[in-house]
Amino acid sequence: MLQKEALDVMKMGYNVYLTGEAGTGKTYVLNQYIKYIRNKNINIAVCASTGIAATHLDGVTVDSWSGLGIRDYITDREIRALSAKHHLRKRIAETNILVIDEISMIDAMRFDAVDRILKYIRKNDSPFGGLQVILCGDLFQLPPVSPDRGHVNYIFKSRSWQGLNLKICYLTVPKRQSDKLLIRILTEIRHGNVSPSSREVLSENIRKPHNNIHMTPKLYTHNIDVDSINLLELDKIRGEPRYYFMTSTGPEKLTEMIKKTCLAPEKLTLKKGALVMFVRNNFEKGYVNGTLGKVDSFNRNDEPIIKTYSGKKITVEPADWTIGEKNRAIAQIRQIPLRLAWAITVHKSQGMTLDAAEIDLSKSFLEGMGYVALSRVKSLKGLKLLGINEMAYRVNQEVSKFDKKLMEFSNSTSLELRKMGWIRRWLKRRQFIYNHT
Repeated sequence: MLQKEALDVMKMGYNVYLTGEAGTGKTYVLNQYIKYIRNKNINIAVCASTGIAATHLDGVTVDSWSGLGIRDYITDREIRALSAKHHLRKRIAETNILVIDEISMIDAMRFDAVDRILKYIRKNDSPFGGLQVILCGDLFQLPPVSPDRGHVNYIFKSRSWQGLNLKICYLTVPKRQSDKLLIRILTEIRHGNVSPSSREVLSENIRKPHNNIHMTPKLYTHNIDVDSINLLELDKIRGEPRYYFMTSTGPEKLTEMIKKTCLAPEKLTLKKGALVMFVRNNFEKGYVNGTLGKVDSFNRNDEPIIKTYSGKKITVEPADWTIGEKNRAIAQIRQIPLRLAWAITVHKSQGMTLDAAEIDLSKSFLEGMGYVALSRVKSLKGLKLLGINEMAYRVNQEVSKFDKKLMEFSNSTSLELRKMGWIRRWLKRRQFIYNHT
C-alpha cells in the first residue's frame, strides 16, 4: 500500500493498523494524519507504548493516558476507582480518536485492560468505547517485556484486537534505504530465511575497515552505561565546554514525565568536535531523529552549528517537546535537540534513521533485535559490524506467520479503496469530520 492510500483510509474514520517494513514511512503517515485531525479541531489522543516513542509524536504513553499505569491486569473495582478521577474521566470522555504508536511492545492483556477502561468510562460497549483507533508499528521490532521469552503475549492475541475490525494498511515502499543489498538482507531476516550470500556479506562487513570512525556511533544490545562512555569521549576533547539546560512549563508531574522519556538530556554539554545526534525531526531545517554530525562551531547566540555526516551545516535552535490536550499544550520542555552520540542502546535507537553506525550484535538476546539495529542505517556503506550472533538473524515465527495474513488483508483494503472511487471516498471523509465537529 502507498502512503497516500493509508492516509485516505484513516481519514474515512476506519479503525486502522498501519504497519510495514522498517523505513517505509509509518511515522510520517501517522504525523500527517495527526496534523490533519488537529487542523479540523477534533480531539485526538496521541499515545505510544513507550515514553521515548511518545516524545517523537508529542504524546504520552498509553498507560499514562488511560490511567492503567504499571498494572498488567485491572479489576472492575479498580476501573470504578479510576472513573471517579474527574480529570481522567473528562479526558477520556471528550476524546474522539486514539492513536497508539510502536504497538509491538504492548502485550495482549494490557491492551484488553485499556479497552475495558474506555468502555466503562465512556459508557459505550463498542470497542474502546466507540473511539476511532489508529494503531501503528511493526511487530518484527522489539517485543513486549515477558518473563518467558518463548511465549510472548503479542497484542494481536487480544480480544480487543479482534473486536476493532481493523483495516490493515501495510506500507511496502522503502523510504529510509535505497541500498538494494541491505533491503534484501533485511527482507530475508524479516521472513526468516537469511541466505548464505547475505550472511557472507555481513561477515565481510565485520572484517572491513571503517573510514568514518570519528563520525560513527556505537550501538550496543545491552544497557551498558552509554552516558559514561559519551562523557569519557567528550573529556578527551580539548576546548571550552558549552552548557545547555532544559527548561519546562506546566504541571511538574507532566514535565517530569517528558524529561524521563526525552532523548535530549536535561543538561547538555558540548565542545567543538563532539560527535552528536539529532533527537527530533525537523524536515525544514534538514535533520531527522538520528541525523549524525559533529559540533563545528558556535554562533553569537551560543547556538551550536553542526556539520552533518553528509557535509551540511545546520544551526541548531532549541526545540519543544509537548504534552497536549484538546489541541493545546498543557506541559512543555525546551532543549537543544541533540545528544552525545559515541554510544547508544539498540532499544533507544528504535525509530531513528542513522547515516552510519558501528553495531555490536554479538550479544543479541531478543528476536528482532538484529532487525531493529540493522534497519537503522541507510546503507551497507554506513554500517560497520563489530560482531553478530545467531539470535541477531532471528524473528518470531508466530509474528512471521501472522505478517503474511496482514499483507493479504492490506491488499484487500487497497482493492476495496480503489473500487470505491474518489467521490465515495470524499463523501465518507466528509461524513467522518462532520460527525466529530
